[in-house]
Amino acid sequence: MTDFTSPTRALIFYKMDAKEILTYCQTKKGVEETFPFNPETLVLKVLGKMFLLMPLEKQPLEIALKTDPEWSAELREQHPQITGAYHMNKTHWNSVVCEGLKRDLILRMIDQSYDLVVASLPKKLRDEL
Repeated sequence: MTDFTSPTRALIFYKMDAKEILTYCQTKKGVEETFPFNPETLVLKVLGKMFLLMPLEKQPLEIALKTDPEWSAELREQHPQITGAYHMNKTHWNSVVCEGLKRDLILRMIDQSYDLVVASLPKKLRDEL
């Protein structure tokens, strides 16, 4: 019988919500919350460039993240919850249904998205962080 109360199992089956993702992202330098498309889609930017989109009303929770193309292909093969992001460059952006994914994987993808966007900024802007 599976023990879902053990700390290890709790981490594996933990379900991240929008508030937790937002709180995590707010700890990063230079992050701003915007709603440029509509009042339901939160777009997180670092120094004016998008790194995460999150439709707040969508269930199950789904986010769009920038991802390294090689890792992106690997993620899509391993996880049916990860696909090319709708209305985005599917080589660089993934749509991620958070339900059923490990918390640490979601956080790694958020970190990479943020880092890729920061790396693409001019040095002068990166130095401001």
